[in-house]
Amino acid sequence: MSDINVTPLVDVLLVLLIIFMVTAPIASYPIEVNLPQRSTQPPPLSEPPPPIRLRIGASGEVFWNDSPYPLSAIGNMMRSEVERDPTNQPQLEIDTNDDADYGILAKVLALAKNADMKKIGFVEK
Repeated sequence: MSDINVTPLVDVLLVLLIIFMVTAPIASYPIEVNLPQRSTQPPPLSEPPPPIRLRIGASGEVFWNDSPYPLSAIGNMMRSEVERDPTNQPQLEIDTNDDADYGILAKVLALAKNADMKKIGFVEK
């Protein structure tokens, strides 16, 4: 007889399929998702505050709305802007010189994240 008997293989595969079908629902767990609720009153429209222009120069100096500040003061300034109105934050527009150090930009982005700034954009040249 030159044919392979595949009946035992099919039996084993069907048993494995049934085992996986029984154990799969046990391994899953529910995920809670907070969906937005329907509201009859729309949120009040408020004028967004003017954007903050943050420029990083070639030698590492940081300018907040065209005024130079040390990097250590920028974090406190960002935090105060967020605390003013957390729901209506100004947009942080970051402009870097082509020769600027990437480390300074990384520190500025870390400060913005720590200050919980939500609107961050980069100025395209």
